[in-house]
Amino acid sequence: MSKLTSKQWILIKHKITPYLFLLPALIILILTVFWPAIQAFYLSFTNYENIGDPPQWIGFKNFLRLSKDPVFWQTLQNTFVYLIGVVPILVFLPLALAILVNQRLRGMNWFRTAYYTPVVISMVVAGIAWKWLYAENGLLNQILKTLGIFPDGIPWLTSPDKILGIVPISLASIMAVTIWKGLGYYMVIYLAGLQAIPADIYEAAAIDGSDSVRKHWDITLPLMQPYLALVAVISAISATKVFEEVYIMTQGGPLNSSKTIVYYLYEQAFGNLEISYACTIGLVLFLIILGLSILRLVINQDGNDFSV
Repeated sequence: MSKLTSKQWILIKHKITPYLFLLPALIILILTVFWPAIQAFYLSFTNYENIGDPPQWIGFKNFLRLSKDPVFWQTLQNTFVYLIGVVPILVFLPLALAILVNQRLRGMNWFRTAYYTPVVISMVVAGIAWKWLYAENGLLNQILKTLGIFPDGIPWLTSPDKILGIVPISLASIMAVTIWKGLGYYMVIYLAGLQAIPADIYEAAAIDGSDSVRKHWDITLPLMQPYLALVAVISAISATKVFEEVYIMTQGGPLNSSKTIVYYLYEQAFGNLEISYACTIGLVLFLIILGLSILRLVINQDGNDFSV
């Protein structure tokens, strides 16, 4: 076996060195992400009620139980209602705000800060504050009573009744908090995209008669399509994983009307200690998020000039 020359050793060192720098992060990822994920996948096929005992292999029984679980299907429906209700608003309303604060007017920096402030507020603080606003004698109901619109107020967080027979009032109230909290974050993403559009394009469009609102329809929307797609996918993934708002404001009630799939997973794992069943729910959630992530990759590939 021939010995390696000094030049060959140097080439090997140059190739290995980057991987040595990545090794600590890779070890942390394996211990905190990949290995727990593999364990959760295995536990979804077992019965693991007592933490001290070894898990018992039961095959697809957890998945069969999941298919017959009415609460799971209700939480899955609530999650998709949440998704459909929140995402369109978080795609287009922040764009309108970004267009507004992108104007070169005096005091506009103050408006940018005001719109972004909810993003830096802790969800715990925001949830508690909105819970007070939604209370029976809270500010919102006091205003409605004063105006005579709803003399008895609205049970924002305590009613399972549905708006238009689709969205429970309690779930819609939580969705409003998610929208309020996320507007500023997505506005900043759009603002970066708007500032990347050359002003010459708008000036040329103005000469051709495309001005005012029409210029945004003719120029802004087409050029912002990659950003619109990015925000749609990110907000969809966030809406699918919503938990803090539900936990703080309603804890899934009343009558599971505001319970989402992540909260149901938490409830099974830490409330009922159904670890294996919770892992099964987590696997379903993983597949949903994986589908959304693949969609994001496909969209990013279509946008040749845009990368995340």
